Amino acid sequence: MNRTPSDDQPGAAPATPQQINAVSQSTFDPRSVPVIRVDTDLPAVSADRLTAEALRQRFENPPAWTPEARRDPRLVPGEPAQAAVLLPIVQRAQPTLLLTERSTRMRSHSGQVAFPGGRVDPEDADIAAAARREAWEEVGLRPEFIEVIGTLPTYTTITAFVVTPVVALVQPGFELRLNQDEVADAFEVPLAFLMNPANHRRHAMVGEGLNARQWFSMPYQDGDRERFVWGATAAMLRNFYRFLAA
Repeated sequence: MNRTPSDDQPGAAPATPQQINAVSQSTFDPRSVPVIRVDTDLPAVSADRLTAEALRQRFENPPAWTPEARRDPRLVPGEPAQAAVLLPIVQRAQPTLLLTERSTRMRSHSGQVAFPGGRVDPEDADIAAAARREAWEEVGLRPEFIEVIGTLPTYTTITAFVVTPVVALVQPGFELRLNQDEVADAFEVPLAFLMNPANHRRHAMVGEGLNARQWFSMPYQDGDRERFVWGATAAMLRNFYRFLAA
């Protein structure tokens, strides 16, 4: 993230240069990087702002707001490529967000929690069409269950993808079919949990240039399993929080 908090609460020291070097290794565990702040002082988005109608109205009449996170340090050389991800908000009694765990077969971000999504193809009519197509290809989420209500500002990943988050309401009743080459698992997290900054942790690594990194994480306990939401996915969720809380 490109934002350096000026009001960090006392806590663990940022990561050491040895930990920084581990970032480029496949064994890197983001959980090992110290948490420097938890944003318990910020208000949660109230439940009445998370209803389908309230979300539609927010995108129809957006507030004045500033995204908090726009890019990761550029660690991988290459020309930027356009990508789209779907933020699928499932309309249950308590809304949830559908997320995936990427397959360990993937060349980048393997095993990480992510939104359904990927590169925009020339055949895609627009960004929303790309996000819907990727959701169908990755997890079998059929387009007729999806109502796109808006987009958030782009976020540039360390792999040089310029990602547009496409926010959608998803009607229950769908049956997922995972593409095992790309997705190891799919699960839902309560939207209220993700829109409560008391669940947003800031991690920091010390260093110079690209080695100086900060990011958010939003660990969610799913039964006996921790779903560790972090990096670009957490950054886009943080921007969604700022958009709804403004």
